[in-house]
Amino acid sequence: MDNSGIYVGLDIGTTSIKAIVCENVKGQLNVVGVGNQPSAGLNRGIIVDIDKTAQAISKAIAQAEEKSNVKIKDVIVGLPANYLKIEKCRGMITVASQNQSREITDQDVVEVAKAALTQNIPPEREVIDLLADEFIVDGFDQIKDPRGMVGVRLELHGTLFTGPKTVVHNTKKAIQKAGLNVRDLVVAPLAIGANVLNDGEQDFGTIVIDLGGGQTTTSVIHDHQLKFSYVDAEGGQYITKDISVVLNTSLQNAERLKRDYGFADPSQASEANTFTVEVVGQNEPAEISEHYLAQVIEARVSQIFERISARLTDIKALDLPGGIVLTGGVAALPGVAELASQHFGVNSRVYVPDQMGIRHPGFTQGLSLASYEAGLVDIDLLIKQALLAGNEVAFSQPQSVKASHNGSSKSNKKVQASKKATRTRAVQPRSIEEKQPESNKEPKQKQPKKDRLEGVKNFFNNFFD
Repeated sequence: MDNSGIYVGLDIGTTSIKAIVCENVKGQLNVVGVGNQPSAGLNRGIIVDIDKTAQAISKAIAQAEEKSNVKIKDVIVGLPANYLKIEKCRGMITVASQNQSREITDQDVVEVAKAALTQNIPPEREVIDLLADEFIVDGFDQIKDPRGMVGVRLELHGTLFTGPKTVVHNTKKAIQKAGLNVRDLVVAPLAIGANVLNDGEQDFGTIVIDLGGGQTTTSVIHDHQLKFSYVDAEGGQYITKDISVVLNTSLQNAERLKRDYGFADPSQASEANTFTVEVVGQNEPAEISEHYLAQVIEARVSQIFERISARLTDIKALDLPGGIVLTGGVAALPGVAELASQHFGVNSRVYVPDQMGIRHPGFTQGLSLASYEAGLVDIDLLIKQALLAGNEVAFSQPQSVKASHNGSSKSNKKVQASKKATRTRAVQPRSIEEKQPESNKEPKQKQPKKDRLEGVKNFFNNFFD
């Protein structure tokens, strides 16, 4: 399958929104443009103001269009792992009768995926993605692509990812208001794990920690599958706030100091190297050493690592041989890998994209989204087709309920109108009815039906009164 084309990964982060424009030519993914703008309308990775987020997305897309000279219409969006639920699912369909069999087609794959989606999902949750672990044809398992095979019964064993309907809706709405189309919604840890880990690390098991600005996401990849995801509610913003409070300086200065002089490991910082800090309420700036600033940063990062370590210890994920891979904006701090190795007791490294113009761990998610979408095969696209059809049905249900509700409201209005008309006729003089033309009067043979209707109306009048 030829996946040549343009893929735009959109990373909607708490502190910044990044749009990575990639061109896939015969399997080679090249970055042709980048848009990076300060974020707005988000809190801890969740959209809380759709309009502000849409404006920030538009600015990032406009910058990416200018640099890439590409008109962007469709984007691949990463969804945060907040309240993500991972569960197994199964689906089965009959391809043909017992007396005859036929080849399995694309439509059969779509139908068996739809069958796997028919689960009792709570109304406040929505299916984000479905990954096929294996297909089974007449009892023969471990099949990756059943098309072209002859069989009677087709089964799908897969992994289902569901998330809060509010998060999914707000994301789609913000992108729609920015004038864009959602090409695909991807679970962000799933895309990052597939991009930053090699085949052996995904197979034997590796932990990926995305140190973002608003929150920290930890994922466990094993057997090429996302097995576990945990979101810690603290990220780079909390480090900036700590620096601002301890040094008594503004948030803007604190962010600049973190980026220019920050170290995650105090042992790598120098006591002799100093810099000036503008202190609120003082005319003269203060002299601060790199070592002192590193101690402030290390305190917050250590707290995050301790909570993550407790969760990973509970599921024995630290026993996996792949160790830990760090990425995200905070991972750019020097010494963060050494600090992680001290806390988790396993080998740790920092992933940095090697593409020109995005050689910073903060661009990992945007690049991973484009790379993940470009790597989808035919089977994945067919399952996406079934998923899209299922979401459209689920989205249309509230509309039908609404239409039914509107219809009942109209019926109530008609009942009230008939009540009003009945009461009006009841108070009108008899002489007015006698003066009506013969054409407006009911035929005599329909008079009993009219009497029954009048009786029903009188009943409802008395009932509602």
